[in-house]
Amino acid sequence: MKGEFTAIIEPAPEGGFWAICPEIPGANGQGETLEETKESLRQAIEMILDDRTSDILRGLPHDAICDTVAIG
Repeated sequence: MKGEFTAIIEPAPEGGFWAICPEIPGANGQGETLEETKESLRQAIEMILDDRTSDILRGLPHDAICDTVAIG
């Protein structure tokens, strides 16, 4: 899956950074550097979207069409 999402990154009181993605509820990350924080957030987003996709596909009938749609 490929796409771009918003990363809101703030300094953490204890040091490093924390981040959230407003488009994906529950997606958050943390790290010592901005790059670590963004990678942590990317992994969280990917995990949540993969899990949601698996859940929805599990309930589809065998003759359902699964395709892609481009946005942007």
